Amino acid sequence: MATETVAKPRTSMRVGVQKFGTFLSGMIMPNIGAFIAWGLITALFIKTGWLPIPELGGFGTNAAGTANVGLVGPMITYLLPLLIAYTGGRMVYDVRGGVVGAIGTMGVIVGAGIPMFIGAMIMGPLGGWTMKKLDAIWHGKIRPGFEMLVNNFSAGIWGALLALLGFYGISPVVTAFSTAAGNFVQFLVRNGLLPLTSIFIEPAKVLFLNNAINHGVLTPLGIQQSLEQGKSILFLLEANPGPGLGILLAYMFFGKGLAKASAPGAAIIQFLGGIHEIYFPYVLMKPILILASIGGGMTGIATLALTNSGLVAPAAPGSIFAVIAQTARDSYFGVVLSVLLATTVSFLIASVILKASKTPVGETEEDSLSAATSRMESMKGKKSSVSSALMGAGGTAVMAGPIKNIVFACDAGMGSSAMGASVLRNKIKAAGFPEVNVTNASIANLTDTYDIVITHQDLTERAKPATSSAVHVSVDNFMNSPRYDEVVELVQHSNAEATAGDGMAAAAAGPAAAAPAEAAPPSDILARESVVLNGSATTRDAAIDEAGRLLLDRGAVDSGYVDAMHEREESVSTYMGSFLAIPHGTNAAKDHIMKSAVSVVRYPNGIDWNGKEVKFVVGVAGINNEHLHILSSIAKVFTNKAQVAQLEAATSVDEVLELFGKVNA
Repeated sequence: MATETVAKPRTSMRVGVQKFGTFLSGMIMPNIGAFIAWGLITALFIKTGWLPIPELGGFGTNAAGTANVGLVGPMITYLLPLLIAYTGGRMVYDVRGGVVGAIGTMGVIVGAGIPMFIGAMIMGPLGGWTMKKLDAIWHGKIRPGFEMLVNNFSAGIWGALLALLGFYGISPVVTAFSTAAGNFVQFLVRNGLLPLTSIFIEPAKVLFLNNAINHGVLTPLGIQQSLEQGKSILFLLEANPGPGLGILLAYMFFGKGLAKASAPGAAIIQFLGGIHEIYFPYVLMKPILILASIGGGMTGIATLALTNSGLVAPAAPGSIFAVIAQTARDSYFGVVLSVLLATTVSFLIASVILKASKTPVGETEEDSLSAATSRMESMKGKKSSVSSALMGAGGTAVMAGPIKNIVFACDAGMGSSAMGASVLRNKIKAAGFPEVNVTNASIANLTDTYDIVITHQDLTERAKPATSSAVHVSVDNFMNSPRYDEVVELVQHSNAEATAGDGMAAAAAGPAAAAPAEAAPPSDILARESVVLNGSATTRDAAIDEAGRLLLDRGAVDSGYVDAMHEREESVSTYMGSFLAIPHGTNAAKDHIMKSAVSVVRYPNGIDWNGKEVKFVVGVAGINNEHLHILSSIAKVFTNKAQVAQLEAATSVDEVLELFGKVNA
């Protein structure tokens, strides 16, 4: 009991630090492209750059005798902090939070007169959070027709107040902190103590705090230093690929089994691709190898300090290509030497450890690497996008813990995905896992936060880039795909493993974690006049027109939406299985929807739908999630063969509405 009591806070603290670090780095990483652009412009066009151009580099005077502004100063002073603030605010409260956070950050920028990255990382989320709280005060209390007026003015007024707060309150505090942090770094450099930071940085990387340290702390400080000195050593404290490469090279020469065989591929990914996490399992397999990583890191930092070398902007990812691209003009020798020496020292230390070690962690070296990879994914909190490279995997995905979040994605995120999500949600609940969250979304809105992503087979490749760390499942039948049973088995397996490993897991799942039910819709989502028992169409396109015309007659959509229904059908079929098709518009057609509505047309003799027989066509137009209740009801009906037979035999509209579960109640 004593051991358990001590261990739990440590885990909670690590997870808490990871979450906070992920949030900080989440504001920086989406904008790394902008940092790189600024770094390239700086390296090329400033007075000491490769191609000095006064108008771009911001030095000298123009024909009128005034100083050139250039691109370097405005980008670092305004563009980058505002991007960070907008991203942070949006993370908290979507676009509205991003806009308010950016407004407030402008006050910090003007008040400080120096690049305000830390200020932006404070004001962005603060603006989003406070705006969210204010909106909650008058939610549901605004008279119809005044929503836009209230929303715009409340955001404007609060944003203006936050800008004043930033100018008079936040700016002096952040300026003082930035100055103190800069002085501390200079103290470490002057006294030769900077290499000691590797004692903390290298172990933190293996615990997945690398992004928190690099992008949450070192990048903001490094940018300030780069602006003042033209380069910064801070960009390479964490990003140097040398320590990891040295460990992988040691495994190539002195490793065993799968670890030895997989090390060359891992080294290529780590050094050239910049994905450092791929070497973490090799350290976790023999934790004493952290000494090799620390030794390599300290050597690299010491080399940079002695040669007065640095980068002009962050190297992200930490690939040797990114490092070279961002190296200051006078630092190529020092930077390259730091990578080579870091690799050498790390390799030598790791080689001694591996040669002296007689016992692998597991019964076999393969088991060791597998176990270490699982521990890495467990610490990360999700499946690693590069773990398959270590395991030589091609087939079955390995989950890094219990499956909690599943998303069904389609182009628009409101039709087939909603139906598929409803079917799968019911199956998973029936299997005894109501805490598993099954949602639907458009592919354009996917984020890499899901355990499993389910898509139509024609859309899987579009979904993968945005959700690289998830398990992807492709289906071609939304109503009764056999892949759903595979997903249920995967949920059962992952949760059973978690329960076996931690008896607290089952107790942690409660009603609050259950998947949210669809909100009850307005009373006219499915109206009697939108149900036709004997459709006149004989072809797929004519059936889409007929279902769309019912939506038009309701005033739910305009003619542009019907065109988008055809466009959607040409890209991906909306055939769902069980004689059902649900044509709906593309994601870009949402502006053509005036209100949520559903139409139902039955074709007793059936029509050909891309080679499939369809007897029921459900036209869908949805705003927000108002239509999900009816789609859920429809999905439940069409997964029940007896109820489908009842629909085929129905003689009145009332019978159809009753089968759909009193959706207008």
